[in-house]
Order: sequence, then C-alpha cells, then structure tokens
Amino acid sequence: MSEAVTRTVTTPPGLLASLDPLLREWLPRQRWFAGKGRPVTGFTLVEATELLPATSKLGLYHLLVRAHQPAVPSHGAPGHPGDCYQLLIGVREALPPRLAPALIGHVPTGPLAGRTVYDALHDTRPSELLLEALRTRGRIGRLRFDRDPGQDIRSGLVARVVTAEQSNSSIVYGDTFILKLLRRIVPGVNPDLELPLALAREGCPRVPAPTAWMVADIAPAADPVVSGGPADPAGQPYVLGVLQPFLQGASDGWELALRELAKGEDFGAAARALGRATAEVHTALARALPTVTLGHMQLQLMVDGMIERLDAAVQAVAALRPYADGLRSAFTALGDLAAEGRTWTAQRVHGDLHLGQCLRSPSGEWWLIDFEGEPARPLAERRMPQPAVRDVAGMLRSFDYAARSADPPQPDWAETCRSAYCAGYAEASGRDPRTDPVLLRAYETDKAIYEVVYEARHRPDWLPVPLAAIDRLASTGHLT
Repeated sequence: MSEAVTRTVTTPPGLLASLDPLLREWLPRQRWFAGKGRPVTGFTLVEATELLPATSKLGLYHLLVRAHQPAVPSHGAPGHPGDCYQLLIGVREALPPRLAPALIGHVPTGPLAGRTVYDALHDTRPSELLLEALRTRGRIGRLRFDRDPGQDIRSGLVARVVTAEQSNSSIVYGDTFILKLLRRIVPGVNPDLELPLALAREGCPRVPAPTAWMVADIAPAADPVVSGGPADPAGQPYVLGVLQPFLQGASDGWELALRELAKGEDFGAAARALGRATAEVHTALARALPTVTLGHMQLQLMVDGMIERLDAAVQAVAALRPYADGLRSAFTALGDLAAEGRTWTAQRVHGDLHLGQCLRSPSGEWWLIDFEGEPARPLAERRMPQPAVRDVAGMLRSFDYAARSADPPQPDWAETCRSAYCAGYAEASGRDPRTDPVLLRAYETDKAIYEVVYEARHRPDWLPVPLAAIDRLASTGHLT
C-alpha cells in the first residue's frame, strides 16, 4: 500500500478547533478516558498526521491530543498538565449503519465542515492500513512503524476491532495477530513493549513476543509539557501500539474463572499452573534486567507511599474511615522490619497482574499479557524494580474478586485458588510468597485500597467486593 511509504504530511490549520466541541462530548464517554468526573476544558494538539487525505471518500487522521481538565487537589502538588490521548479519526460524508456506534459527530466549521468524524478503529480500511505500515516498516510524518525482522507479517489479513471494554483498544487481524493501541500515552520506554522484548530475548514461552510496534518521534517543542525537570523525557518517543501473535483458542483467565465458578468446578489445578507461569516470568525478568536490593531507606519510601495513598483514599471514600488504623498497621509493620535491617530483592515485574491479564490455551498452558502496569501511575514508577510479591498480591486479589462476584459469594473457592497459586509459584521459583507474610499483606492491602477508590468512582455497586477484603486485612492480616 502506498500509504506505508516514508512521506511527510501537513495538517490543515484549524483542525483541532473544529473538532474541539465534538471531542469534549465524546472523549469522556470512552472507557479508556482517565479523567472521569471532571469536565474537559480544552485541548492542545501534540501531533497530527494525515494518513489518508481528508478530501477523499475516506479521510484519516492520527491525532495526539492533550485534554485539559481542572486539577484534582493533592496536598499542594502542582496541577496536572492533562493526559495525552491517541485518536484515530475517520472522516466521511456520512457513516454507513455498521459504523454508527463509532460516531463522534458532524463537523459544523473548519477544514472538515460538513463532514462526519468517527473512531476509525471500528473501520476495516484504516485498521488494515496500520498493519500494512507495520509490515513495510513505514514512516509517515513523525509516526514510525517497526517490526522484528525475524517474524513475517502477511498482507491482506482482515481486521476486526475488539469490542470488549478495556483501558486501551485492540484490533485482531485474521486469527494471526492482535494490535494493542495505547490510548493514554506518555513519552518514554513503555514496559508493554520493553518487558515482552526482554522476555523474548530470554526465550520465555509464557509471554507472546512482540512482532511489530508503532511509535511517535515527537520533538520537545511539539509537546512542551514533557520538557523540564530532573527526569526530563524530552526527545523520547511515545510508544503507540504493539503487535503480537493472536493466541487462537485461548481463554481469558477472568472469564474462565467465572465459568468454572458458575459450574461449581474446582479451579485449583488451573490456579496452581498459573502460579508456576507467574514464577517463570519473574525468573526470566530477573535474568534479563537488573535487580536491586531494597534497604531501610528504599523500604521506608515505599511504606510512606502506601500510607500516603491510604490517607488520600480515606479522605475520598468515607467507608474506609473505620478501617484506617488497622490498614495503616499493615504498612507500619513492614516499616518496622525495614528499620530492623531486613532487606528485600526488587526486580522488574508485571505491575498490574490479575486474571484478566492471563490467557490459557486449550491444553492448559498459561500466558501473561499487558505489561503496561497500572496506567494511572507515572511511567517512571511503573518501570521501577519492585518485590515480585507485588504481582502475587494482585493475583490473590483477583481470585477474591472472582469469588465474590458469584451469587452467592464463594470465599472458600478464593481460598483454595490463592493457596494453589502460591504453591505453584513456589514449585517454579523455590520460594513460597506466604513465607513473607508482612510484605504480602502490605501489598495486598495497598491493592485493596486502590480497588476501593476505583469502585467508589466508577462502579459503586462493586464496592462491597474490596471492602470485604479491607475488613479482613485491617482486622487480622489473614492472607490465605
């Protein structure tokens, strides 16, 4: 396709101004929009790339826009400059019925006046253009498409968007590849590309090796927000998307667990195998990337961060207030051990591990996916070495979520899975996470507090699920 060759592009003046009122209404409704509950007050254009001429029957723009919103007060911290989002905007005279759900709106003024704009990821031609650009290692403006020369990408694969709600967007090509497009993006080395590439070099079979990736090489002047400060990322590319093999026939771990729960089936063997897979990934990451020893100072900083998040959560969610002292004890106990001279090894980890980040093959093998970490946390924090037990705590919370989503809740099912998972982890790593109860309790508590805040903001009906864990962690520290 000619669109994939290297070429320069121009952007018509007034493009963002003409889209502004439509994006203010459409963007906050998207599942992946991070600034829920705060109005969008304006946009800054970070980069715009015309992929298909807007004057043709089908026009296509790739946009990086910074959405400005009122800052959330946070202990005197400076206001947030606004999140940057990746948008693929299609332009047509009118939408065919099949694209009606992708509608953004009708443009009244500006260079696209009289045209209809929509989320082009729902359209096959734009999606196939992206794959062709990756296949041919194209460069369009500041967009750069690259791939592993050892893997082939066949042309002509039919694209379909994944409609399940998620924090990013995915396109499946035939039954061969899946392209994950990051929506909320930041400059710098994204762990969703960095870690799978490192694991591929180690020959780890538990994580699909990246086939190709797309980045934006943004000059500092194009996005002045990223410039300045001791950790200045200016000049670093924005990772926009990663293409990986599509694991045909694989089952999502969350959906699989819910099905087994509904049928009353035991999930212990699957949980044990998942524990082994997690340990294999951790072992490979420790070989591939540097590890560090966390001493008193580093541990105290970590504990202080946990306590700060607890204090903010207690202010935000009244239901947490009766548990504040008990929850704080989970963190101070860890600080006490650090003060006594206890140290821990830290390494690169998944960072947001739960059942939904795992896929199981029909033969029972597990894969781990989505190494982006918690998107709401700063990139530098997501790339910091952490004790591996952080991932373990995330998975233990996920078993609890699954069990309590059943009607009626089945806490015994969760206990069986948690125990089996830790046992499987010990089989592959040589160390049972339960032998470090203070560290495990601290991480599980930190995760449960995060869940409470999330559910209170986004899914109030789910709030009893993490609150049940809060009650347990605050009162007894019981883990498995």
